[in-house]
Amino acid sequence: MGYLSQADHKIVSDAVAQAELTTSGEIVTVLADRSDEYNDVVLVWAAALAFSAMSLFAMIPQPFMDLWDALVGGWTHEWTTGELASMTIALGLVAFVIGWLLVSWDPLRFMLTPGPVKTARTHARAIKHFKVGAERRTHGRTGVLLYLSMREHRAEIVADQPIAAIVPAEVWGEAMADMLAEIKQGHIAEGLAAGVRDVGQVLSEHFPRSEDDENELPDRLIEV
Repeated sequence: MGYLSQADHKIVSDAVAQAELTTSGEIVTVLADRSDEYNDVVLVWAAALAFSAMSLFAMIPQPFMDLWDALVGGWTHEWTTGELASMTIALGLVAFVIGWLLVSWDPLRFMLTPGPVKTARTHARAIKHFKVGAERRTHGRTGVLLYLSMREHRAEIVADQPIAAIVPAEVWGEAMADMLAEIKQGHIAEGLAAGVRDVGQVLSEHFPRSEDDENELPDRLIEV
């Protein structure tokens, strides 16, 4: 995938290290190409196209029958019930395959995936990464995950329960706004770094760094 260069990785890692100098909190950053394959969305669109083709044939069968007669030599004949049923099924199968092939193309797949579905899948994947890489992995349960999913154009900030209990959601919204302002201009590393700095400032207010604090989670950006 390689959205970021080594220099970009260093920008983010340095921002994490700097932010953690004033807080006992631990910040994890994850950059993902996508949060889901959306194979179910592909199947839904393919099925919808197949159903539409069969419904259209049922409503106006004559153009299809005329086309078929022309393809097989131009001779018309009386269509039996079995032939009509076979034609309906054949049209549905062809439309399904065409729809599946078309929507399997990544640009069209993500364009046809509803926004709420992208948001829900991105949130779910962020939670999964948080549970694996940050949740309850610090001494005081003070882990925060910044998750950015490129294909969905979505970002998430997920915090351990002790942090979420005292930090309002709108505070993370401010950090998200600063992060996305840079990312929308194509500055991915700078956007993540901005988000990290905002999160670090919030953590330092509520979870200041203690003298015996240790770096419990890696500072490096994780690309998946």
